[in-house]
Amino acid sequence: MTNQTADATDAPTVTSLVARSNRLGADPRNTNYAGGNTSSKGTATDPVTGEPVELLWVKGSGGDLGTLQPQGLAVLRLDRMRALVDVYPGLDREDEMVAAFDYCLHGKGGAAPSIDTAMHGLVDAAHVDHLHPDSGIAVAAAADGEALTREIFGDEVVWVPWRRPGFQLGLDIAAIKAANPQAIGCVLGGHGITAWGDTSEECEARSLDIIRRAEAFIEARAAARDAHPFGAVRPGYEPLPDADRRARAAALAPVIRGIASADSPQVGHFTDSDVVLDFLARERLVPLAELGTSCPDHFLRTKVKPLVVDVPTSATVEETVTALREAHTAYRADYAAYYERGAAAARARGEEPPAMRGADPAIVLVPGVGMFSYGRNKQTARVAGEFYVNAINVMRGAETISTYAPIAEDEKFRIEYWALEEAKLRRMPAPKPLATRVALVTGAASGIGKAIATRLAAEGACVVVADLDITKATAAAAELGSADVAIGVAMDVSSEAAVQAGLREAVLAFGGVDLVVNNAGLSLSRSLFDTTEADWDLQHNVMAKGSFLVSREAARVLVDQGLGGDIVYISSKNSVFAGPNNIAYSATKADQAHQVRLLAAELGEHGIRVNGVNPDGVVRGSGIFASGWGANRAAVYGVPEEKLGEFYAQRTLLKREVLPENVAAAVFALCTSNFSHTTGLHVPVDAGVAAAFLR
Repeated sequence: MTNQTADATDAPTVTSLVARSNRLGADPRNTNYAGGNTSSKGTATDPVTGEPVELLWVKGSGGDLGTLQPQGLAVLRLDRMRALVDVYPGLDREDEMVAAFDYCLHGKGGAAPSIDTAMHGLVDAAHVDHLHPDSGIAVAAAADGEALTREIFGDEVVWVPWRRPGFQLGLDIAAIKAANPQAIGCVLGGHGITAWGDTSEECEARSLDIIRRAEAFIEARAAARDAHPFGAVRPGYEPLPDADRRARAAALAPVIRGIASADSPQVGHFTDSDVVLDFLARERLVPLAELGTSCPDHFLRTKVKPLVVDVPTSATVEETVTALREAHTAYRADYAAYYERGAAAARARGEEPPAMRGADPAIVLVPGVGMFSYGRNKQTARVAGEFYVNAINVMRGAETISTYAPIAEDEKFRIEYWALEEAKLRRMPAPKPLATRVALVTGAASGIGKAIATRLAAEGACVVVADLDITKATAAAAELGSADVAIGVAMDVSSEAAVQAGLREAVLAFGGVDLVVNNAGLSLSRSLFDTTEADWDLQHNVMAKGSFLVSREAARVLVDQGLGGDIVYISSKNSVFAGPNNIAYSATKADQAHQVRLLAAELGEHGIRVNGVNPDGVVRGSGIFASGWGANRAAVYGVPEEKLGEFYAQRTLLKREVLPENVAAAVFALCTSNFSHTTGLHVPVDAGVAAAFLR
């Protein structure tokens, strides 16, 4: 084999491993997001000695199989890793072994080794897959999982009793593999499956064989059952019709987000798939949800159990909100008691557990409506929901073939508050200034609005790009990133119904709204005598009325969340400056400017800050200037249109041209903690126009 350093991307072993990982990770039946790991062993040339060296390539900590790339692999020397067996200090000091992996790394080492590295390195097989398929976990979480494993697989797959992931589990599986030469893999109680092979192709085939045989067994048992494993549908708990369900979800989302954010702000995600709605309608919803999830990957993201709002769909929104708040109080007390029991047991073992990370739910279930999931960003919230869907599938499978029996509470606590998990959290990068905040920007498909949306997304916010043109809004959102970062919505701000619909889309996408920018606008530069009634109505409908409608509907969401928030108006220098041929535009901008003061006075008691930005002369990238306003202004001032930006710059005190990005910077600054005590303010972004100084 040619000389390969640890970070080589063209090594055949690495190429084959990555391809296998991507294929397995692409099918959610095989494993959940960021769940499981794969490995291959091979020989490379030591770049120092020039001698052959045996290496292990294994998916690193925190990676995802479906999107794995070579740089996501940890690369370890097998001789040093196997030598750890002789110095393993036992279960009481299990966590020390992960740190020891760092001393086994080869060359640059690649990604950080995960807790499952021992499983891959110690098993005597060239290729190993460890996966978390719903079907496999259903067997692993069944009360009689060991007997079921024999029934399904004979002696080809061996049962491994529950043990926390770590070095000892790697030793256990290595011993099982050695004692069962006929075996192709094992089922790990309460956890998942592991398979191995002499070639990468054989290993993958065996993994898929175990998964598909478990699926077929569960399907056959389900077909033979007379009753649904979750019980009958409860009358009054059936899914609401689509439109009613989405409307109810949007009405509840801000309240639920506030509940989930009592300890720390969260971003939300809503799921109303058939799998979820069916589970929520069944008789056994409450007792099964109370048992919690089983696989460690599940409850690390969903918490040990969800909050269930056990009310029928006939309940009003107000009645459901009351039930939500009562359930939240009980949930927090229950979680605190769970933490105290786990912490007391840890201290009895001589361990000091990390502080409680928060007692709010990550999953909230509302029968007839759907599932609300939460996390520190949209992706985390979405993935938490996906994991609870996995948990539902596991419960259904386990109840179909046996009885669902998740791992014991004390084991869940030991994993949730594992020192290694705490260390992983500490390694995470510091959040960006607007992390967890959801911003809605009107007129955001171009010009100033697009610059604002771009800046807010860059600072960590989830962004709703609202615009009259949905095609342009969607395209602008796509430029900011995936749907986990931004979405586009159609919004005619002059229409109450359209504004309400746009806000519903926003709260269903991200859980709520925290930051609203009234930017949508247009201008018709005409003299008093040339300004028609239609001209006047058009500009006032879009900017004055539109800002009012957006602020009113957004304020309802902000108040329901109880998290405070920001409303920012993009007004204009013209709101305080009297210029010629501009009566309709300037009057409506003055209207907007006074809305800032009025709303600041009214919404302050809710912790909502209302501020404004007064730009001037923003020519480059401006939709208003491009639509004819620029040509008109140039004619008024007697300069060529292409020189209008320079003209505006020369009449300012700073002699600087104002760009859309300058306005975006002011919006960002107003919405940070630096302005936490400021409301009712107008910030000029005009490079200094003395005639527009605020007095």
